[in-house]
Amino acid sequence: MVATHRLAAGAAGAAIAAVCAASLAGCATGTSGSDPGEGAYGPQKGNAAPPRKVLRLIGDGSTAFTGAQPHLPRPERLKPGQKPPQFVVFSWDGAGEDSQKLFSHFRKVARDNNATMTYFLSGVYLLPEEKRGLYRPPQHSPGRSDIGFNDEQGITDTVRQLRQAWLEGNEIGTHFNGHFCGSGGGVGEWTVQEWKDEIDQAKQFVKTWKTNTGLRNAAPLPFDYDKELIGARTPCLEGQENFMRAAGEMGFRYDSSGVNNQVWPKKKQGLWDLSLQLVPFPGHTFEQLSMDYNFMVNQSGTETQGDPAKHDYWGAQMRDGLLQGFQRAYDGNRAPLIIGNHFESWNGGAYMRAVEEVIERVCTKDEVRCVSFRQLVDWLDAQDPKTLKKLRTLGVGQAPKSGWASFLSAPPAPAPKGVPGAPAGRP
Repeated sequence: MVATHRLAAGAAGAAIAAVCAASLAGCATGTSGSDPGEGAYGPQKGNAAPPRKVLRLIGDGSTAFTGAQPHLPRPERLKPGQKPPQFVVFSWDGAGEDSQKLFSHFRKVARDNNATMTYFLSGVYLLPEEKRGLYRPPQHSPGRSDIGFNDEQGITDTVRQLRQAWLEGNEIGTHFNGHFCGSGGGVGEWTVQEWKDEIDQAKQFVKTWKTNTGLRNAAPLPFDYDKELIGARTPCLEGQENFMRAAGEMGFRYDSSGVNNQVWPKKKQGLWDLSLQLVPFPGHTFEQLSMDYNFMVNQSGTETQGDPAKHDYWGAQMRDGLLQGFQRAYDGNRAPLIIGNHFESWNGGAYMRAVEEVIERVCTKDEVRCVSFRQLVDWLDAQDPKTLKKLRTLGVGQAPKSGWASFLSAPPAPAPKGVPGAPAGRP
């Protein structure tokens, strides 16, 4: 069992629904080459230019197929005795661009620090308020959403950020739609079929934002969302079991809705289980979930703007906890570090400053890859299953006693044809 003082799932759901109603921020509780120092996983510096030519518009032109995503490295299998890279995933729940401009800000932070990230989009952020009736949430009346909807300017700004983020090599996942938590129709009570319906609607709002806003002359999103969408994080980390069953049947590759220690991931119900993790909580004997909301709850409760005199201290606690979690993995078992956030200004923006400092400190270090979940699962799928199984024998912060060269000395089996990392030209 893992030890933590985070809110119980039901209580957390009720609390965060109250905290985040009508907020655009969204809420939840909560590859490497042979040279490990090569910075292959980061995007190129500067803003990515839009595609020169749309190859194929999809549907009403809200999305388009424009070819392979730029800045995605080709994953390779670890060589015998090679130390794994230290992967770090920064992910954002409910990603949208509002007046705080945090989406655009952290895109720049990522570019400046050789990083790519995963943005979990809430579908209702591409649905205007006047069209709210198009959303028919499971177990709720049409047009209901615990995080509201959007307006034309907000949708325009969010689409612009999504477009540029994807072109820079970032991933666009989903945080679904109405963000219903707790009892009385929360996502933890949804059936597999209801999850499938929610996923279909989340996709639909992305694929029809032009029709729903009337912005038919705007540039499309440069990807096919049916193919782009391979993973998610559920609201309040609830409903994971039935969601994973639905997601597996719909072609998803991973889920990040669970809670785990800092160990190497494995598959669950056919999906990579890339759970949020417990990291040190400076000043406490228990560990803390690697998400801004959970730090806040354990510092100021559900009061999003607590004692101003403590804002800097609280931010430093989160920063140092994440850095300590990073360091014990980097010096230890090299398990990927999974971090979750929201675009928010809780406690004076303390957690946003903390995350930015962590990005700046870790993403430019040798042997570190700050990547999206898509890039991480591509790398995992490229590895010899026996190598991953051996990595999973290492506990939290545990480095191989005999060193990496000895621990992973056995030659890995060749990658099957079609698997990422298979040798070029393999028959």
